[in-house]
Amino acid sequence: MLRLCLLLIVVLCACDREAPPGRDTAQTVPIGQGMGIDPDSGFARATLPRAFEFPADHGAHPAYATEWWYFTGNLHTDDDARFGYQLTLFRIGLVPGAAADDSDWRTSQIYMGHLAISDIGQGLHHSRERFSRAAVGLAGAQSDPLRVWLGPWSIDGTPGGTFPIRLKAEDNDIAIALTLERGDRPRVLQGEQGLSRKGAAPGNASYYYSHTRLPTRGEIRIADRHYRISGNSWFDREWSSSALAADQAGWDWFSLHLDDGRDLMFYRMRGKDGVAQRFSSGVLVDAEGTTHALSLDGVKSEPTRTWQDENGVAYPVAWNLSIPQHALELHIEAAFDDQVMRHTVRYWEGAVVVSGSHSGTGYLELSGYAN
Repeated sequence: MLRLCLLLIVVLCACDREAPPGRDTAQTVPIGQGMGIDPDSGFARATLPRAFEFPADHGAHPAYATEWWYFTGNLHTDDDARFGYQLTLFRIGLVPGAAADDSDWRTSQIYMGHLAISDIGQGLHHSRERFSRAAVGLAGAQSDPLRVWLGPWSIDGTPGGTFPIRLKAEDNDIAIALTLERGDRPRVLQGEQGLSRKGAAPGNASYYYSHTRLPTRGEIRIADRHYRISGNSWFDREWSSSALAADQAGWDWFSLHLDDGRDLMFYRMRGKDGVAQRFSSGVLVDAEGTTHALSLDGVKSEPTRTWQDENGVAYPVAWNLSIPQHALELHIEAAFDDQVMRHTVRYWEGAVVVSGSHSGTGYLELSGYAN
């Protein structure tokens, strides 16, 4: 669900850049604030449902301003040490159209990456950021086989079938090396046959599909400790050229794996008054792979607890989510509170634990919160 501050990225990415490993980068903006900036009008807009084509749609869509390949998961060791992870690679179009071909270094595309590991037992969140131009092989994306790379960070699919997908990323004292299998769930086209509307204005939407439950195994590293892990991951793909409307502050996004085998995604498009707007939407995937669309009318979501970061920004890190039609009364709680991504774009993204009528695990993303 991430949207990027395009103008800020252009400034920061005038040359290749790897963010320092400290807790804060020199310049940060709330992600919702950045999305108030409209991209160049020459970019394509998501206005109507389209026919998806695979494997082509696993690759880049340079006609659109932004897109991302987004992975999160909840993992554990054999002795039940628990971790969450996030790996997201973003493509940002600087201007519409292809760059002139008079130099191998010339490009109209920038890539950005976010890597994070949540050590749930220790209550510690480790995250890193990386940038590069899509020139001379430094970063890029292809569809068959799926491959997206940003320096040493990579997403690699399998020729002819995409899955299994291998994720590799390493930065100083953290690393992941994971293999994600297809599992038994279908690909989900979110929204209206893959057109996910975020607001009333034409084109304020994205093309969006998900793989909701991918059996995962591999290794993570924190400092000099290596952990063999397994669990489940969530894979989201979106591309768009949209911006938040003037009355929108950001969004709250849930992706949950319930222990009865169901998978749940719901996002709340949040107005500046804090109220969820009618463009809020989601999907419930049952254990047999049948999908059920969710709308704001059928989902009641209420924050029950907030946590303040060092800047006094209050994030709602605990929620009640009620979906009576599907007999769900869920309490969603951060696995630990401080899972803020303190980078060029600042947002809260972290592992959560589900209780109530059903138990489970998942991820929560909170954008557009500021003093």
